[in-house]
Amino acid sequence: MLSGKKFKKIAAALTAGAFSLSVLAASPAVAEAGILGNIIGAAGAAVSGTAMKKQAKQQIEYYNTTEEGRQELFAAFKEKYGVNENVYLNNRVNVLMKNLTKAVGTVDSTIYDKPYLYFVNNQETINAFCANGHVMSINAGLLNQFPNDDEVAVVVGHEMGHGQKDHPAKGVIEQIDKAMWTQIAVSASGAGTAGSVVGNLLLKQSNAHGTKKEEKEADNLAFLYVTHSNYNPGACAAVWQRFLDTQGDNSQNAIGSIFAPSDHPNNAARRDTYVKLLEEYSKGKVTAKDGAVFVNGKELVRTAASDGMSGAERSYFIFGNLAAAYHNNHNTGKATVQNNTVMLGAQPIIKPVNGEGTAAEIAARLNEIK
Repeated sequence: MLSGKKFKKIAAALTAGAFSLSVLAASPAVAEAGILGNIIGAAGAAVSGTAMKKQAKQQIEYYNTTEEGRQELFAAFKEKYGVNENVYLNNRVNVLMKNLTKAVGTVDSTIYDKPYLYFVNNQETINAFCANGHVMSINAGLLNQFPNDDEVAVVVGHEMGHGQKDHPAKGVIEQIDKAMWTQIAVSASGAGTAGSVVGNLLLKQSNAHGTKKEEKEADNLAFLYVTHSNYNPGACAAVWQRFLDTQGDNSQNAIGSIFAPSDHPNNAARRDTYVKLLEEYSKGKVTAKDGAVFVNGKELVRTAASDGMSGAERSYFIFGNLAAAYHNNHNTGKATVQNNTVMLGAQPIIKPVNGEGTAAEIAARLNEIK
């Protein structure tokens, strides 16, 4: 554990202003902003705007790229949010991170240059974050309310997308750039120091989130990573359907305004974007709509609620299985039934529940329309 004056400085900066963590955004830029406010503030008003910006970028680089800086930031976040020691939750996250790191590594080997530092925190809200230096944390609330690891993998994969593209560090730098005009005005009026202006400006952005472009990029990367793993790609659409079912479209309740800010696509739009990606992944053969799964434009099955999922949420998992089957050319043979599960080649498709018909009926229908 980090100790001494430097740790206290970082911990104090993290505590100085309330800020929320975004399930699907690089919001901890605000945390680094607090750190920067402390460091830059010490220089006082005598520091010119150019020198201030240089110092700020050097500090961002320290926390983003050096192992010492990463570990300091990691320790500060642990101190701020608390470390959840639940063995079951930690085992889930360890498996998730191992699988996703391998998946990311297949398309972006730079992940091994800066391995993620992660921990489960004690917060019960549905959240996760990726900060500078590939420092990540997953809320206990996300894991408790999302028992399906395929869906959690989508959330974590999105955060890793932010990390791989360095969105957290870019966000802090962008805010410093914007603050330069304020710094010049304040310096001229003698109203305060440049350091306090920058620190206060960034600390006030407690609802920081990625830009529209960054969110779209991270969404797309989550899909890419999941399709290079053993997780069901249909979970990408299913996770947003789950939010629609439980919170509505851009609810401001449990997930808060950060999760679905007004200037970002709403839950339904993000779900539908993943539906299009899944359709492409299936080579245009499969889709799902209103709780039904279609193959070649013909209805295969209308899914029922089961295992804590609505019929609509569950339909995207069936969709994902079929998309993977077509993507990997498992559709060349006949659909079969094994242990009450419909199979298409080596790909499991569906294990029917009450209201969906029998596995034999669904397999026969799939053979007719596939």
